[in-house]
Amino acid sequence: MQDIIEQLRAKQAAARLGGGEHRIKQQHLKGKLTARERLAVLLDDGSFEELDMFVEHRSTDFDMADQKIPGDGVVTGYGTINGRLLFVFSQDFTVMGGSLSEANAEKICKIMDQAMKVGAPVIGLNDSGGARIQEGVASMGGYAEIFQRNVLASGVIPQISVIMGPCAGGAVYSPAMTDFIFMVRDSSYMFVTGPDVVKTVTHEAVTAEELGGANVHSTKSGVADLAFENDIEALLLTRKFFDFLPANNREKSPRWPTDDPGSREEPSLDTIIPDDPVQPYDIKEVILKVADEGNFFELQPDYAQNLVIGFIRLQGSTVGVVANQPAVLAGCLDINSSRKGARFVRFCDAFNIPIFTLVDTTGFMPGITQEYGGIIQQGAKLLYAYAECTVPKVTLITRKGYGGAYDVMASKHLRGDLNFAWPTAEVAVMGAKGAVEIIFRKDLGDEQKIATRTEEYQKKFANPFIAASRGYIDDIVMPHETRERVCRAFAMLRDKKLENPWRKHGNIPL
Repeated sequence: MQDIIEQLRAKQAAARLGGGEHRIKQQHLKGKLTARERLAVLLDDGSFEELDMFVEHRSTDFDMADQKIPGDGVVTGYGTINGRLLFVFSQDFTVMGGSLSEANAEKICKIMDQAMKVGAPVIGLNDSGGARIQEGVASMGGYAEIFQRNVLASGVIPQISVIMGPCAGGAVYSPAMTDFIFMVRDSSYMFVTGPDVVKTVTHEAVTAEELGGANVHSTKSGVADLAFENDIEALLLTRKFFDFLPANNREKSPRWPTDDPGSREEPSLDTIIPDDPVQPYDIKEVILKVADEGNFFELQPDYAQNLVIGFIRLQGSTVGVVANQPAVLAGCLDINSSRKGARFVRFCDAFNIPIFTLVDTTGFMPGITQEYGGIIQQGAKLLYAYAECTVPKVTLITRKGYGGAYDVMASKHLRGDLNFAWPTAEVAVMGAKGAVEIIFRKDLGDEQKIATRTEEYQKKFANPFIAASRGYIDDIVMPHETRERVCRAFAMLRDKKLENPWRKHGNIPL
């Protein structure tokens, strides 16, 4: 008995040591935590239950029989964040560069399967050199097994990927199919082919950071939802983010206590809209003043900044926010913002998270670049997402709701439950000047006539009354009472039930 206990303790010690003190030191010199240190920061103290600590690879080729470490380069198990269950895997770069073996993949698949059975989220901490070359197709098969589970879990349990080191080649497609991707600046990167291959094929000289670093994916490609300064910040804010999410698609998000009354008024909102209709303002001010305790967890803040997305709480409950940003491109919708918004709306709908939409948009972005890039199909993604969405939808038009973009942004016509407008709202096909120049083209040389016609158009359409008279706007609210009216609306809609016609799945314009 004592011999077995000693063997157990030896294997446990070997697993916890990973690749050894030297490689752990190298990891720290790069400013990175080890796999187990990351779990200690992410999870509640003492909550982690490790599974498959003693799993080893089964490869014998290329002297691999002599290179076995218990755990085989990934730490898997379950634990809690603020008392709520989740499953987690953390790749260990100190063990063969965190490379994925067949056994390694089986460990990840096991916790994903278990997460699906019990209805709990999965968080993956990625730090891997990719497929274990010595195992060949067995390693590639392991990736495919993970991909399959990512797809089956999509829309069933939340999946979060935190990229904390290299993630290249086929490995990138697992995070790409999860719901959110967070990266760490200067230490993480994602790309399908590395700098050496790029140089060979396209003759472009580029560094790993320039090709697929956190700044690239959080500002240019839109692949990453957030980029953090270091491991600690990434893990602590992942904990904070996790609190907004439900455990699975059959539950609602957790409700957290708040001392912020739903009836709170915000007088400053009465003066936030400038008198000049072309002067910008920051829509984030409105979001912060409506949210519980001014808390807004924004996603993709540096990508497609003309659309703002993220989570707030209203009376303690999670609400997804989608808002045009008049301070960037006049809040118009373009290719990138349409994709950004559509994916977020679909996530909220999949996980029973109500959506609050703030509208101030001049329409869709015109131009050759947009048309050649497929703005028709890309814009239709956002339209499709809102039209398909069955969760409670409350919409507020703060200023401009022009053209097709008015329709797309959770309008009454797309089953918006309650649609409000401020007195400053304008619901029209386009701005007064542009409309008059089209309608009265023959009078373009007569400035007096054009000015008169423009004033006439403004009086008729540069207000919310026509839309309200048709029932497209449910009520015109004073800005200072926005929080109270929106809180009441979502409270009324809490038990809303709406189902789409049965189908295997729709055919969203991908």
